[in-house]
Amino acid sequence: MGHPQRRRAWWLVALGPILVAGVAWTAVPAAQPAPTAPAHAVVLVTLDGTRWQDLFGGPDLDILRSVSGKTPVEETDTYKRFWAATPDARRAKVMPFLWSRLVAKEGAILGNRQAGSRMQVVNRHRFSYPGYSELLTGAAHDDVITSNDNRRYPFLTVLEWLRADLRLPKSGVGVFGSWETFRFIGEREEGAVTINAGYQDFDHPDPEMRTLSALQHLAPSGFHGARHDVYTFRFGLTHLQTARPRLLYLAFDETDDWAHQKRYDLVFDALHRTDRQIEQLWTWLQNDAEYRGRTTLVLTVDHGRGRLPADWSDHGDSTSGAEETWVGCFGATVTARGEQRETPPMTTSQVASTVAQVLGRDFRAAVPAAAPPIPMCIGAR
Repeated sequence: MGHPQRRRAWWLVALGPILVAGVAWTAVPAAQPAPTAPAHAVVLVTLDGTRWQDLFGGPDLDILRSVSGKTPVEETDTYKRFWAATPDARRAKVMPFLWSRLVAKEGAILGNRQAGSRMQVVNRHRFSYPGYSELLTGAAHDDVITSNDNRRYPFLTVLEWLRADLRLPKSGVGVFGSWETFRFIGEREEGAVTINAGYQDFDHPDPEMRTLSALQHLAPSGFHGARHDVYTFRFGLTHLQTARPRLLYLAFDETDDWAHQKRYDLVFDALHRTDRQIEQLWTWLQNDAEYRGRTTLVLTVDHGRGRLPADWSDHGDSTSGAEETWVGCFGATVTARGEQRETPPMTTSQVASTVAQVLGRDFRAAVPAAAPPIPMCIGAR
């Protein structure tokens, strides 16, 4: 995370079969059953600290050379796997499902400044807690949220507001994060939504999930407070399959963890693995009768990073480029297609209202200071 630096994880990926098992609902009120056929749903995914340069252009040769030590850059595994002559070809090697399927056929993405598309945070701190709070509350709170500490703040998040406004059971809004601090970021009132984050047990009747819940404690990431992303993905997907929420938020962390360790090679390994997980998630959604054609995937980031070999691993208020972010929207509400060029400037603070609008609700009615939705993401409504 950098400023102050966060402790994070690199994931093992062993995507085995996903088991569908029942999970208990906590209904509101208790006598009401959970909804079984939502009119529309949202899956929000964040890739912590992923630079727009790496997402849109693949590996930067100067940065890769700066971290390859005595090994010639052309002999590194990252170069052999992901290098190509053009940015488009490189990014397609890193995240083939994102670019060949989602961006090409299912929606649109913006934030490539080389294509005249700009997005950024409005908070001045440019690290994670302020970034995620901006993303979920629709505004910056610079004078209050000044650290990554495990603290709860009195700002309404779109997650808890949608749960109440749509009269959903607690399980109808699920947050699964690798970083433990999402237990505080996701809600101003403890217990408002379902949250599982950090090294937190996943209480589920399925034997495989119970095994994975135990294993996360036996496979420490090496970064305090953040588990391997594979557990976040598996727990979150199981919640989707069994609790069937209207809103699911998956907050991955490894892209930031390895950047802080100056492991540019492992940042790309993490992006590549995440692409496979997104493919698995999207494939399941499109094969489920309730979610197929009714779900919008929003993919974004909490902050950017430095632009040069000297500062690419850093972020914070003193790092130029750390304010630069990006967003992709895919699915039923998105009429735009492909990479967006020459777009009006957008901000991360617009994500909260975007998520609400996809579900047919106006978050700004509850939080007038929240930024408006991103037009690209709601074009079909």
